[in-house]
Amino acid sequence: MFLSKLLLSAGATLLAFSVWKVFKLLYSLYTSPLGSIPGPRSSHFFYGNMLEIFKADNSVAHEKWIAEFGPTFKYYGFFNISRLCTMDTRALNHVLTHSFKYQKPSQVRYNLSQILGEGVLITETDKHKQQRRIMNPAFGPIQIRALTEIFTEKAIQLRNLWSTEIAKPDFKGRIDVLRWLSKMTLDVIGQAGFDYHFNALDEKPNELNNAFATMFSAGEQISLLPILQAWVPILRIIPSERQNKIQFAKATMARIGRQILSDSKAAVAASEKAGEKDSVRRHDLLSLLVRANTATDLSDSQRMSDEDVLAQVPTFLVAGHETTSTATTWALFALTQNPDVQTKLRDELLKVSTDNPSMDELSALSYLDAVVRETLRVHSPVPSTIRVAMEDDVIPLNTPFVDKNGQTQHGIKISKGDTIFVPILAINRAKHIWGEDAAIFRPERWGSVPDSANSIPGVWGNQLSFLGGPRACIGYRFSIIEMKALLFTLIRAFEFELAVPAKDIHTKQSIVQRPVVASEMELGSQMPLLIRPYCT
Repeated sequence: MFLSKLLLSAGATLLAFSVWKVFKLLYSLYTSPLGSIPGPRSSHFFYGNMLEIFKADNSVAHEKWIAEFGPTFKYYGFFNISRLCTMDTRALNHVLTHSFKYQKPSQVRYNLSQILGEGVLITETDKHKQQRRIMNPAFGPIQIRALTEIFTEKAIQLRNLWSTEIAKPDFKGRIDVLRWLSKMTLDVIGQAGFDYHFNALDEKPNELNNAFATMFSAGEQISLLPILQAWVPILRIIPSERQNKIQFAKATMARIGRQILSDSKAAVAASEKAGEKDSVRRHDLLSLLVRANTATDLSDSQRMSDEDVLAQVPTFLVAGHETTSTATTWALFALTQNPDVQTKLRDELLKVSTDNPSMDELSALSYLDAVVRETLRVHSPVPSTIRVAMEDDVIPLNTPFVDKNGQTQHGIKISKGDTIFVPILAINRAKHIWGEDAAIFRPERWGSVPDSANSIPGVWGNQLSFLGGPRACIGYRFSIIEMKALLFTLIRAFEFELAVPAKDIHTKQSIVQRPVVASEMELGSQMPLLIRPYCT
C-alpha cells in the first residue's frame, strides 16, 4: 500500500512538473518578442527546424535562411522554441561581451558537463571569472613558447610513422589523416597539458585514452531520451546504456585525474621547496595552474578547489585535442583542393633550415599564417554556439530589419529565456564581409583584409572561430602554434591528394565539425588522403 502511494505521489509530481513546463513553454512561445521576427516555418511539432539542420552540413541550413529572410531571422529549436539568429556584428558583439546577461542554456551545460565536467567551458558568472583569472597565465605567449618543442617533437614522430607506413610493400597510398592527427594531438595535450603520456601514436593501450574515447563517442549520439533529459531534469534518473558508458568513463577519468593532480601538486611543491629556477620547472598547463592557484598573494576565496582544478583535465582534452586535430585535418583537405597553395606553402616552409622551429620562427612564416587563418575561417572546428538571455534586453543593430508586421526595427527586443544562436561559421564566410568568394579557400585574401572584417567581434584573426568577449577561447594561442607546427612538418615531408571525390566529403554534427565520407558512413568520421614523400 505504501509503495503504491509513493508511486502515485511520484507520478502526480512528475505530471504536475510536466504540465508546468508545458505551460511555461506555451507562454514563452506566445509572448516572446521573437515572434515578430521573420524566418522559416517549423517543420516538426517536436524538433522544430532541427532535423533540417542535422541533415545538412554545418551552417548550410542557416546560410539558406539568411539568403531567404535576411541577416536577422528566427527558426525553431526543440519543442518549437524560437531561436534568434543574426549576422549583425554589433548584435553579436553585444551578446558575447555581456557574458553575465547571455549564458549557455542549462540544457547545453548539462550535455557538455556529461563530457567535460564543471570546467571553464561550462561554468558561468563569478565562478567562470574565478577559474579564468587563475588559468589565464598558463596560456600566455611565454608559456606557449616553452611548449612549442613538444608540438614539433610529436609532429616529427607522426611524420616518421607515416614515412614508415608509406615504405611498406603493401601500402596502397591512402591514410585516414583524421585518425592519426587525433592521436598526435592527444599525445600533445597529455604531455603539454598535464605531463601525462598517452602514447597514442605508439598505439599502446591506455586506460585514460579509452575512457575519453568512450565518453566522446557517447556524447556524439543523438536520440530522444538524452534530449528530454537535458530539458527535464527529473528524467535523468532513467538509466540508459549511453548514460552508463558516460558514468563509467567519468569515474575512470576522475580516478586517474586525481592521481595526475596529486603528482602535479607534489612536483610543484618540491620545485618551490628546492627553489628551482623557472627554466627547470615543469611547464605543463596543469602545473602552471596549480602554481597559480597556490600563489601566496591569492586569497582563499579566490582559489579553486581541487574538484575545480580536476574538472579542467577533460576540458584540456577536448579543447586542446579535438579542435586542433579537426582544424589540421581540414587544412590538409583544403590543400588537396588547391595544389598551387600547397606548393606555395611548401616552398616557404622549405626555406627554414631546421626541423624544430621555435614559436617565433613559426609565427614569422607569413604564408603559413595565412593558410591557418583561412582554414579556421572556412572550416571553423566549432561551427556555432548558443546563448540564452538571463534578463529582458534590447540588442543593438548595425543594420535594421523589417519585422513580420512591416515595421523597421533598429534593435532586437529580447525576453528573459529567449535563445540566441551564434553562427560562427556563417559569419566567417559571410559574403557581405568577405565578398562573393567568401566560401572559397583563398589564403591570399589575408594580404589585404577588408575593412568590414574588422567589425567581427573575435579574439583572433578577424573571425569568430575562437569567439570573443570574456568567454573567448582561452587556449587559442596553444591551438594556433600546434597547428602551425603540424603543417610545417607534414607539408615539408609529403604531398597530399584527396582519396575520394570532393563531393563525398561532408561534415558530421558534433561538438566539433568532423569530416565524413558520404559513401562510407559506416566508417564514421574520417579524412582519407593519398600521401607520397615529397622529393626535391
